[in-house]
Amino acid sequence: MMRKAQTLVGLFAVVLFIWSSTISAAPKAQLIPFWNASNEANSATIDHSAWQTILNRYLVANHPSGVSRFNYAKLTANTADGNKLDEYLSYLQKLDPRTYSKAEQKAYWINFYNALTIQVVLSAYPVSSITKIYDGWFGFGPWDDVHAKVAGQRLTLNDIEHGILRPIWKNDNRIHYAVNCASYGCPNLASEAYTAANMDRLLEQGARDYVNHPRGVQFKSDGTLLVSSIYRWYKRDFGGTNASVIRHWRQYAKPRLAKRLWRYNGPIDHDYNWSLNAN
Repeated sequence: MMRKAQTLVGLFAVVLFIWSSTISAAPKAQLIPFWNASNEANSATIDHSAWQTILNRYLVANHPSGVSRFNYAKLTANTADGNKLDEYLSYLQKLDPRTYSKAEQKAYWINFYNALTIQVVLSAYPVSSITKIYDGWFGFGPWDDVHAKVAGQRLTLNDIEHGILRPIWKNDNRIHYAVNCASYGCPNLASEAYTAANMDRLLEQGARDYVNHPRGVQFKSDGTLLVSSIYRWYKRDFGGTNASVIRHWRQYAKPRLAKRLWRYNGPIDHDYNWSLNAN
């Protein structure tokens, strides 16, 4: 009996270690070569109007907290719009994004990621955090579970973010402000569907909104700098050093925050709120 108990304690310790490692690190950007192709001669665009309809009806973009919320409960109760979301994702999965231009692909993958995340949350709703959604006995979120299939390739959310978006557009760290993980700590879900035409504007707005919100970058009452864990998990994407990350913040910070950042040379603390961004 004692040996069995010790075995269970040991197993729990292993699980706890895996879980803690998961939340303290993030997958590296590692290109999935299959997706690194495009047809720049193709001027066709992909229709994201159905996703825009969902955003218009269920995204609360002007929440007083400055953190956009999504009305999962309302969408769950509306079968017609739930079907619209499913049909939009089915439509995207029937396309081969490699036959479109790179600019069109970028919008495709961001919208796909965000809409798929909403669908995943709806599949388990009500739930207090996306981290509680996973296949198997234990886990930390749905990011490594297969939820889609495009051009014959099974895809996870991590495949889209770390195998496609980050490595193909490796010079654009604003990607981190575009993909939404359905949590308070995450950059806001954009109120507009991404397109090749509005891409730069939305990415710039996402960066400004996040850096200037307390969950992104803030000075605590004791003068210590507290920032989102995103800047620790993906530090390499922001230059790899504290100095390079601070330069990034200054680029988007409002004057008062930028001034404090210029002369800051102290410790940097990190935090992240995984509570569901439900309205």
